[in-house]
Amino acid sequence: MKYLITESQLDKTVFMYLDNQDFKIFKIGASTYFKHPNDDEFAQIKYGGNHSNNELCFIYIGLIEEVSYFFSLNNYQSTRVVGQWVKKKLNLEGQMSNKIMRLKSSLKIPTEY
Repeated sequence: MKYLITESQLDKTVFMYLDNQDFKIFKIGASTYFKHPNDDEFAQIKYGGNHSNNELCFIYIGLIEEVSYFFSLNNYQSTRVVGQWVKKKLNLEGQMSNKIMRLKSSLKIPTEY
């Protein structure tokens, strides 16, 4: 049996999935980090910084691939929906650019955390 799922329904489902990941969200300086409770060194998502009037959201490729695999999405679709989830979690409006980070070391949490 096949079902037609609208984009907004899919977004809501992915949002629920991400909400259940138990990300710890905290701010250091101008950046906001989303990390798994059991990883003290690296974030999955880093939001912050400003470039050409667009806020920047850096998302680890491992999270993108996890969402892509679980929901049968391509990386572009997963990046878009994760970025929308970040905007919702942080109550943001306006433009935001999402960037996939291929190296986990790019999302290292500063030591003052």
